[in-house]
Amino acid sequence: MSKAAAPQIELASADPSIAQEITRWLSHLGAERRLSPKTLEAYGRDLRQCLDFLCAHWGERVTLKRFAALEATDVRAFMAMRRADDIAGRSLMRALAGLRSFGRFLEREGNGKVGALSAIRAPKVAKSLPKPLPMASAKRLADADERAGEDRETWILSRDAAVMALLYGSGLRISEALGLKRREVPRPGEGDVLVVTGKGNKTRMVPVLQNVLELVQQYVAMCPYSLPADGPIFVGARGGPLSPRIIQLAMERLRGALGLPDSATPHALRHSFATHLLSRGGDLRAIQELLGHSSLSTTQVYTGIDSERLLEVYASAHPRR
Repeated sequence: MSKAAAPQIELASADPSIAQEITRWLSHLGAERRLSPKTLEAYGRDLRQCLDFLCAHWGERVTLKRFAALEATDVRAFMAMRRADDIAGRSLMRALAGLRSFGRFLEREGNGKVGALSAIRAPKVAKSLPKPLPMASAKRLADADERAGEDRETWILSRDAAVMALLYGSGLRISEALGLKRREVPRPGEGDVLVVTGKGNKTRMVPVLQNVLELVQQYVAMCPYSLPADGPIFVGARGGPLSPRIIQLAMERLRGALGLPDSATPHALRHSFATHLLSRGGDLRAIQELLGHSSLSTTQVYTGIDSERLLEVYASAHPRR
């Protein structure tokens, strides 16, 4: 199983011993916690920004001993500085989580207890509900004919339609769909399940519809490049790995053609998958498994969408109106 590599930390604001501990901490998170490279990069960036702030705040380079003596007022000052830069609540919450994780790591390694971090309340984060698409629109996004007028090769239009069909039909993240190897996608009539690798390199089984497999097979038949069994099934215009940005751009073009809002993104197809299953009586626990959510609370956000829709129907259709 591949392990996320920890980014190397270079600091002008802190003692080299702290830089060494940060590298060890990030390596631990990548190897033991299996956090993604992007998460490791964000944690390292947040901690570096904190150390830069403390260096200026205290007027001296930060040492392990000084960091262990961190006070709650120091942390609040850092958070206030970040909020003044219009940093969103979720980013502030991630920064605090990273600082706490680093503090716990230092404590386990015998480098003091950073008690001030546990005394700080996490910032409030405004709840934002996912924005699913109407069923008809979600289906049209997976129709290559909707982009027939574009100056693009037919196989590329077919490829994009197949990717979007997977996002909506199986609730995949775009990284999961683009990470599929050819041997992992059955031919139509030869299987109805995909094994995908999600966050933290965790694998899960998801069902796949036969008409989605047919779209994938149509693309494979048209693709001008060799698609080895152990290579990615979706490739770019030059035969290399397909960038998520290409699918995002395809979605942007379709938004204009179909009159959809800016919230219609590739990830919105995953939201639509969950919402439409729930509205048709799908079990929340089953949807959690299909989406690959580690916590049911993450999936429960879709019950809020469903409740909103019920209230809208009630308000518009009740006979007392």
